[in-house]
Amino acid sequence: MEVDIDKEIRKATLKIEDREERNQREMWGTTRAYLQNHILGVSEGHTAILRLVGVGYRATIESTATTVEPEYPGQQFVSLKVGYSHPIELGLPPGVKASTPQPTRILLEGVEKEVVMQFAAKIRMWRKPEPYKGKGIFVNGETIKLKAKKIK
Repeated sequence: MEVDIDKEIRKATLKIEDREERNQREMWGTTRAYLQNHILGVSEGHTAILRLVGVGYRATIESTATTVEPEYPGQQFVSLKVGYSHPIELGLPPGVKASTPQPTRILLEGVEKEVVMQFAAKIRMWRKPEPYKGKGIFVNGETIKLKAKKIK
């Protein structure tokens, strides 16, 4: 695989050696997608919006945590109150910034799409959306089809 960069028109081109070989065509698309995500991340940034749906579900961003040690200096923590007897404290990965415009919304921003979405999935893991009451943590406008109650 070859990357040609034309600095005058600010354009990069990916080329493969043999178009007939399936593995090279697959990696061509994968590499193109990775490059596009990195370019978009540096120029605009990637965001993930998480909605906490449920009675008493709240999120805050804190500079210190009581149950978790910081992995690096200045690390912030997302504190979730989602129905457990204790708050869930998750440390933000490097390169990810979080804010809470409302107590039931979390806005994650970062340069690397994979890191932002992986952390959003880690938060979502604590309360996946459930189909009977519609409660849970929803990522980026995710919706769920509600099921009817079971009738005997």
